[in-house]
Amino acid sequence: MIEGQPSATAFRVAMRRAAHQLLDKPLIFEDPLALTIVGGDRGSVLARDELSRADSPGGETIRAFLAARSRFAEDRLAAAVARGVRHVVLLGAGLETFAYRNPFADKGVVVFEVDHPATQAWKRERLAATGIAVPDNVTFVPVDFATEHLDQKLLEAGLDPGVPAFFSWLGVAPYLTEAAILSTLGIIAARPGGGEVVFDYAESPEKLTLLQRLAFTTLAGRTASLGEPFVTFFRPDDLAGRLAALGFSSIEDRTGPDLGQIYLGGASALDRAAIGHVVAAIKTAATATAELDEPATAA
Repeated sequence: MIEGQPSATAFRVAMRRAAHQLLDKPLIFEDPLALTIVGGDRGSVLARDELSRADSPGGETIRAFLAARSRFAEDRLAAAVARGVRHVVLLGAGLETFAYRNPFADKGVVVFEVDHPATQAWKRERLAATGIAVPDNVTFVPVDFATEHLDQKLLEAGLDPGVPAFFSWLGVAPYLTEAAILSTLGIIAARPGGGEVVFDYAESPEKLTLLQRLAFTTLAGRTASLGEPFVTFFRPDDLAGRLAALGFSSIEDRTGPDLGQIYLGGASALDRAAIGHVVAAIKTAATATAELDEPATAA
């Protein structure tokens, strides 16, 4: 990010979520606030420069992957809520709308939105400008990662580290250094209450065909020109090992084609999402682990 400015890619992602609601059938991910938060109707959204490539194969693929990763995250969240999780943390929330259409509010699910101060201030301006109400169960947590610590800021915001929490961290990791990614995952893993994290990452573009690499190079150039270049790539087996070393279990890693099979049941634009992955990993609560490790005693 450019210091003092909101994330430019956050707006592009929001625009593509809105375009998905208008252009793609069947929908992978339904978001009734996607159009509202970008401040547009069908005509104005489709006319914007950011969507001038909306009907290109590359644009369709990007929209499909962004929709699928959100669907995957919210499906995993629903399963976590069914297990009793009631605290949701959106890391790098951008213009994500989950907190304002929370289907689990009646179950006591609360949301902590974490983002860079400039991006979060911009989002709150957009919420006010577009008339999207902020529920009482939403807490904004501005964090400048250059000078502040995530775990401390969450504690100050009222998130008890001893309760399980669900972390959604989408569209952020590829722009961070490997050290920053693993540090954040380590903070999540260290929470004694345990929980789950869903995040996305990119494999090295070396595996791409020539045409796919040209498309990726174009996309990477656009994000770099916005001050948000791609920085880190992982090999799936290496990342799985690192997650396991941090204490995560039940690691589920899905590629674009995997998500296409799950949500569309066959060949789709997601087959061209060659290097994007979404991961879900669970960290068991420390108390539960301790109980399992304790030797049995005679009655």
